[in-house]
Amino acid sequence: MKKMIVILTVFALMAGALTGCGSGSPSDGKGADSSQTVSTDGSTSMEKVIGFLSEAYMEEHGDIKVTYNPTGSGSGIQAAAEGRCDIGLSSRDLKEEETADLQGTVVAIDGIGIIVHPDNPVADLTIEQIGDIYTGKIANWKDIGGSDAAIVCIGREAASGTRDGFEEVTGTKDNCRYSQELTSTGDVVQTVSGNPNAIGYASVASVNDTVKMVSVEGTAPTVENIQSGAYKVQRNFVLVTRKDAPLSKAAQDFFDYATSPQADSLIIEAGAVPVKR
Repeated sequence: MKKMIVILTVFALMAGALTGCGSGSPSDGKGADSSQTVSTDGSTSMEKVIGFLSEAYMEEHGDIKVTYNPTGSGSGIQAAAEGRCDIGLSSRDLKEEETADLQGTVVAIDGIGIIVHPDNPVADLTIEQIGDIYTGKIANWKDIGGSDAAIVCIGREAASGTRDGFEEVTGTKDNCRYSQELTSTGDVVQTVSGNPNAIGYASVASVNDTVKMVSVEGTAPTVENIQSGAYKVQRNFVLVTRKDAPLSKAAQDFFDYATSPQADSLIIEAGAVPVKR
């Protein structure tokens, strides 16, 4: 009798455990995401864009957490390729060899602002002049209407998507002579703000009033000019996913949200420009 009671008790406990496991996956699918996290990894320049998108999404989906790891575009692309994150973030288009295994989806357009110290009298530069500055052909501000002082070139590290975009537009790939190579957009802005002779480049969305953005060939880096393509120093913000591995339900839902017209106002609020649909 006692043995029978023990057997019945064990069956009851097992049944309860199985019921508990099933309760997390109701037929409407919402419970399936209750413990899910959507991980993003990559571009530091996309911090504001991904921040606005993820915060708004999480407000509507309280049972899903979207995380952001600001490692740089190159690292984010690699993380996506290796399956270490759901969605990679890149502030450059994928290279041809990367598209074999990865899919890049443009989520927004970003202007790359050319920044100088607020006291610098130079207000406009051509793309050729910018290239000549960073390759050392123009080494003194007086040669382009500024003070008699050596130009200090500030830029990003080799893996940066911002650097890749800047060097592609200015035709300076692998030829720039940097005084400092920094690991984040914020560091570039801070360094230029503290040096009257410095010049740098940074995502327009990340620039604040501690520095001055110059116009390029007479065109300011406004939203309208970036959207129309009139401002030439610009690049795409890209969501990177694997071709051979479907996203989880939560990650796919966030991806769809971020690339929908519903996200346009958030992208504008973050300082970037929505893609043309």
